[in-house]
Amino acid sequence: MFSNVAISALAFIVALGLLISIHEFGHFWVARRMGVKVLRYSIGFGRTLWKRVGKVDDTEFVIAAIPLGGYVKMLDEREADVPAADLHRSFNQKSVWARSAVIIAGPLANILLAIAAYWLVMMLGISGAAPLLGKVTPGSIADEAGFEFEDKLLAVNGQETPSWADARIALLDASLDANGPLEIEVQSNDGSISTRELPVDGVNMLDAVEEDPLVKLGLRGWRPDIKPIVGFLSEGGAAEAAGFIPGDTIIKIDDTDIDSWYDMVFVIQNSANKALLIQVNRGGELLDLNVTPNGVDVDGRTVGRLGVGQDQTTTPEFAKSMERAQVVVRYSPLIALGKAVERTWDMSVLTVRMMGKLITGQASLKNISGPVSIAQYAGQSVSVSFEHYINFIALISLSIAILNLLPIPILDGGHLLFYLFEIIRGKPLPERVQILGHQIGLFLLGSLMLLAFYNDFWRLVQ
Repeated sequence: MFSNVAISALAFIVALGLLISIHEFGHFWVARRMGVKVLRYSIGFGRTLWKRVGKVDDTEFVIAAIPLGGYVKMLDEREADVPAADLHRSFNQKSVWARSAVIIAGPLANILLAIAAYWLVMMLGISGAAPLLGKVTPGSIADEAGFEFEDKLLAVNGQETPSWADARIALLDASLDANGPLEIEVQSNDGSISTRELPVDGVNMLDAVEEDPLVKLGLRGWRPDIKPIVGFLSEGGAAEAAGFIPGDTIIKIDDTDIDSWYDMVFVIQNSANKALLIQVNRGGELLDLNVTPNGVDVDGRTVGRLGVGQDQTTTPEFAKSMERAQVVVRYSPLIALGKAVERTWDMSVLTVRMMGKLITGQASLKNISGPVSIAQYAGQSVSVSFEHYINFIALISLSIAILNLLPIPILDGGHLLFYLFEIIRGKPLPERVQILGHQIGLFLLGSLMLLAFYNDFWRLVQ
């Protein structure tokens, strides 16, 4: 437990330090190019832990105690008296276009980092689940559209899907622009290729708090054929209390036949705090056991937990099925660069639209994560592989860029909004208006941070 927390914390600090450094370096580098005197470049806030004075302009390079942000302090008449000899190097004396360039450089640096990270990942290759369908939910949208078990998803609206992660992003992205059904190119189990139409009208694909958005359509990823045999019981779990023992084979849950471990997991996860009748085969004898899966919070949504684990025995058949379930997506450097730009664009669009859904109330505010949840994601990604960790860094870098570009005063986007009004008016906004704007921005940002911390705390409690 402690080692997992330590790994998550270290992975989070390294990632955040890199992302903040890149963001602030964007501001710093362009400020220097625009002739602005930079007084301090700080990673973190609060008490100084390390400081070095540079040779140019005596700029202070600082690492501070609170690693939740950073800043570049520039010479500015509005903050202190500026010697006459340095007036031309004051930030507020620069043209609105020069100031805009300095401000936008931070988010742009994060976007470029995301492209570079995705480029590296796509050249190295990242392993993931194959784009194969598992059991299609009977009566679901996908079932009615003709999708079948072990269909391979080749493309969504013309966008290739070499892995399940790619298929997921493509489905979410395409559904947002859909004026009609999505066109899915599919390879059936017999090798034949066809195009099927998947209607998504009326399905809220972005709100994944209560249910996975693809599950809403009836789509589940393919999983290896693991028999639903109980290998071990979690101490104090619902299964132990209900009388399960290792070796029990789960046959049926209520009226649903269970053919594999993943069939069982799917039903249990969607039955949190619901009384179930589970039929098991115990040494040739059929038994009915009454059990209520515990409800636990996973990434903001409540899922059921039975408290059982798989039989860990590995067979040649299992190893072969695991091979089939995995793919490694890798590209040449030039193609990888194009794919990286495309992935950056797709993830940016999804992020912006998700923010829009949150603002309009079409997606739950439970989706907002704070530093604790992000640290957990960092630890999970680094425990999988270096490539997954770099992929995580790319996604968080994009999120930082987009968040900073929101037109909220005190954020980069808020400064750009003020500069837009300055261009329209031909002069800066009155100082009292800017102060009021910053107060409103501080309130909004503070409220957002409190909500994120609350969500983190609630997930930990759950």
